Amino acid sequence: MLPESLGFPLETTVVFIVVAVCALLIDIFAHRSHKPIGLKSASIWTLFWILVSLSFAGFLYFHHGKEVASLFLTGYALEQVLSIDNLFVIMAIFAWFKVPDGYRHRILYWGVIGAIVFRGIFVVIGTSLLALGPWVEMVFAVIILWTAILMMRAGDDDDASDDYSDHIANRLVRRFFPVYPKLIGAHFLVNSQQIEAELAKTENQDFSFQVKKGVRYATPLLLCIAVVEISDLMFAFDSVPAVIAVSREPLIVYSAMMFAVLGLRTMYFVLEALRKYLRHLEKSVIFLLFFVAAKLALNSSDHLWHHGYNISALASLYVVLGVLALGIVASLLFPGDKKADK
Repeated sequence: MLPESLGFPLETTVVFIVVAVCALLIDIFAHRSHKPIGLKSASIWTLFWILVSLSFAGFLYFHHGKEVASLFLTGYALEQVLSIDNLFVIMAIFAWFKVPDGYRHRILYWGVIGAIVFRGIFVVIGTSLLALGPWVEMVFAVIILWTAILMMRAGDDDDASDDYSDHIANRLVRRFFPVYPKLIGAHFLVNSQQIEAELAKTENQDFSFQVKKGVRYATPLLLCIAVVEISDLMFAFDSVPAVIAVSREPLIVYSAMMFAVLGLRTMYFVLEALRKYLRHLEKSVIFLLFFVAAKLALNSSDHLWHHGYNISALASLYVVLGVLALGIVASLLFPGDKKADK
């Protein structure tokens, strides 16, 4: 933990907001079309986001010292690694809804916006709860530990087999909007005139659909983004306490998560292309969840019983980066049964 409270220094807060907003606008401008994002382009943009994050870490190093920069980098790296499992779930959601490649980055954009908002809310709630006492850290540790156990029990289950037709987000959207079952461009909502124009096309002559005048219809893209948002919201229940385990400072926690989340849109396409080669990354995620649970439990028990055992920010950073590297190396050395991918 930091020897003194960092708070929200004006200069650091302004730099964080300006850098994050400018980088996000650049990304939006570069990906405003509906063309699929290839592996090369996604890799370059992922590197861009990593460099932006490292630049902010450098700013923290020169203005607040080595420990603050280490805490930020640890939280950032931890959020990136833990997000891998969430991105795999999103791949399964896209596959189930049959979302074309060119529209996926638009859904991911809104997913990122939702993640930024909800993580901000959770960070405020989480860091505020810690003020109630060290037992809150123990509760967070149990939540993370249970998540790791559930992931370990799930093993290599194929998420693509999940049925999202009865998902809570799907049912929620259907309560407010009738659904037109086909995509109409990149629209989330369409009116009756747009549907009638679509039904008049030659390729839809054999498709029957009752259109009501003056009614707005949801498309599969809106159903998909609703499922993505709820799935990410559930993921945040685990990832926010995990990053809070690194630091109680709201600015460090939120900035680390923010920069990690901003880079997830392009990282998705890298993971999608390399998924079959990175089959052991999920084991790295599970190990890190156990590690974070242990770190939280040590912090909590030290406050309660003063045993003096804790894991430093620098040691945490080495563990996160080391486990990620081991997951990648293990995936390359032990790729598994290639026939299973066919």
